[in-house]
Amino acid sequence: MASHIVGYPRMGPKRELKFALESFWDGKSSAEDLQKVAADLRSSIWKQMADAGIKYIPSNTFSYYDQMLDTSAMLGAVPERYGWNGGEIGFDTFFSMARGNATVPAMEMTKWFDTNYHFIVPELGPNTKFSYSSHKAVNEYKEAKALGVDTVPVLIGPVTYLFLSKSAKGVQKSFSPLSLLGNILPVYKEVITELKAAGASWIQFDEPTLVLDLDARQLEAFTKAYSDLESSLSGLNCLIKPTLLMTITALNSITGFGFDLVRGAKTLDLVKCSFPSGKYLFAGVVDGRNIWANDLAASLDILQSLEAIVGKDKLVVSTSCSLMHTAVDLVNETKLDNEIKSWLAFAAQKVVEVNALAKALASSRDEAFFSANASAQASRKSSPRVTNEEVQKAAAALRGSDHRRATNVSARLDAQQKKLNLPILPTTTIGSFPQTVELRRVRREYKAKKISEDEYVSAIKEEINKVVKLQEELDIDVLVHGEPERNDMVEYFGEQLQGFAFTVNGWVQSYGSRCVKPPIIYGDVSRPKAMTVFWSSMAQSMTSRPMKGMLTGPVTILNWSFVRNDQPRFETCYQIALAIKKEVEDLEAAGIQVIQIDEAALREGLPLRKSEQAFYQDWAVHSFRITNCGVQDTTQIHTHMCYSNFNDIIHSIIDMDADVITIENSRSDEKLLSVFREGVKYGAGIGPGVYDIHSPRIPSAEEIADRINKMLAVLETNILWVNPDCGLKTRKYGEVKPALTNMVDAAKLLRTQLASAK
Repeated sequence: MASHIVGYPRMGPKRELKFALESFWDGKSSAEDLQKVAADLRSSIWKQMADAGIKYIPSNTFSYYDQMLDTSAMLGAVPERYGWNGGEIGFDTFFSMARGNATVPAMEMTKWFDTNYHFIVPELGPNTKFSYSSHKAVNEYKEAKALGVDTVPVLIGPVTYLFLSKSAKGVQKSFSPLSLLGNILPVYKEVITELKAAGASWIQFDEPTLVLDLDARQLEAFTKAYSDLESSLSGLNCLIKPTLLMTITALNSITGFGFDLVRGAKTLDLVKCSFPSGKYLFAGVVDGRNIWANDLAASLDILQSLEAIVGKDKLVVSTSCSLMHTAVDLVNETKLDNEIKSWLAFAAQKVVEVNALAKALASSRDEAFFSANASAQASRKSSPRVTNEEVQKAAAALRGSDHRRATNVSARLDAQQKKLNLPILPTTTIGSFPQTVELRRVRREYKAKKISEDEYVSAIKEEINKVVKLQEELDIDVLVHGEPERNDMVEYFGEQLQGFAFTVNGWVQSYGSRCVKPPIIYGDVSRPKAMTVFWSSMAQSMTSRPMKGMLTGPVTILNWSFVRNDQPRFETCYQIALAIKKEVEDLEAAGIQVIQIDEAALREGLPLRKSEQAFYQDWAVHSFRITNCGVQDTTQIHTHMCYSNFNDIIHSIIDMDADVITIENSRSDEKLLSVFREGVKYGAGIGPGVYDIHSPRIPSAEEIADRINKMLAVLETNILWVNPDCGLKTRKYGEVKPALTNMVDAAKLLRTQLASAK
């Protein structure tokens, strides 16, 4: 019986790639040093899977930044502004596309479907020229083969690549990147030909677009692509992951089809009804998106029912998707509670689960392994630490009720302006300021009990005071305290809520070298005590300007955690909302007049199928409103959202009823603003980001002013805020100070111009 892994985390068990990348970017190490770290990681991953008994091991799932960017490099799809003149694409061009440089902005970045992973969006137009410009897929296949591991090279499929692309700046709105399908397929054929010559017997095309609701034209593109590739694929086994049953029977070039049988609730029934004979079925029964141990007995039952349909020789046990969305290895979690640890499986453990299921199907079941798994499943179901009846009842009482502030947003903004007395185009930042090496050291030593609480509070107070004074010097209107006490915007709150567990090395890639460490929600959630009031009150006492209280919203805490899978997600979200509601009320009582409740991840939780989206939007928006429905009109509620396509949920954003919303916007060339050009009326405050904080590039005041002017063309002056794209945590003060100076100067310049125009 065969086993397969769709993809694997590439940062390394202790973020080895992250540190190597950042050292290289800072000029502290060479390209050869970076390549050595990368090669060692790839080698260890391939050998790990081979030692575990996996038959179909992926290659080319490693990336120095992002697989979509790798595909753009493979196709030679480099925007003109990067000055690339052909040939093999090197680090300079590759990282400039990803991060920008001193003179050229980066490409747009957005979320990968409904995950927290960000990809670099290709920029294409009718005149884009394609050429085979990165041989990475072939080189990595050969690299693995030299180590004695025969892998399955993985490519982003041509339909998904084009579907996720955007029209380059200046290209007519009617242009469709899918029209370039015939232009990119010759490059794919060159890659396939080289892989065959190198000895590859299988190739995997990742086509996640096929889980969406596609129209006839989009489905036709899929059929056309793989029909056109058929002659090139001759002699190769070809796997499509994932796929739609309605399209597969006509594709003779495809040998196997992969399905997510974890999230695809109806997929199993469809497979049972209409799977084509003679094809391989890669059954994704091990969850690639969460960290709970697989219920091996239940998965084995599913696999045995599939075996009866497709036959033993054609069934392959697989993960539901790439394991890059999970933490790497549970072995590194030496401080995790033993009972909770027994309930978990990280990527390394999921590899073992996949092979254990494959062996069990082949009548070689590891009884001890299955028995330990059954005991862990029973322990989790019966553990008293999972359930809190009082919390369950409070959350259940929220269903069917509406929670809104009593006054409409226009009246609230008037009341808030009288109290806050802000200028037009008020300036603010999103929350965090640079997290220096010294600051991280202080937090680390306090956690390890190497310094006292008094010493810790004194150090954090000094940092807050520095941030407050800097903002006053820059003349920013609404201040933040900089969040020096926080390790992560979700983990910080989870550590103070009941029902959460935490890891030491449970890192997951978010974008580039940026990793997050999602908390684990294992039980009912409640707030034992105030979480932020002490620091926010301290910061407010340092200034006469408004100080924002900074909170993470319930939907974002949910979507950026590993969530319990034993109850509906909305029930867990309502529990978190009630906890945040208490914090909002305590901040208001402490005199904090502006409270930001970040919902950075609202969009990414949107289900991929349209039939499921209305229900999600209803409970997600409701959860946000629960947090602040009881505050006074004069208390201004802000929220913030990260890179995503917001246009299709704009009405839900409006329904959130926040007083001010800030949105990441700068990399998209104001694509967000198009929704307002098309007639959507928005009466609350809004701050589309005026510069990109994910790049070290410092924009000029003139550039920022130009961007604000574009916003003023579609938004009312009295609702527009001026702010960066996101928090400044990952930047250096040498970048932050001049960028914020230019931002404030731009706002002041436009205030003067607007005043003189009256």
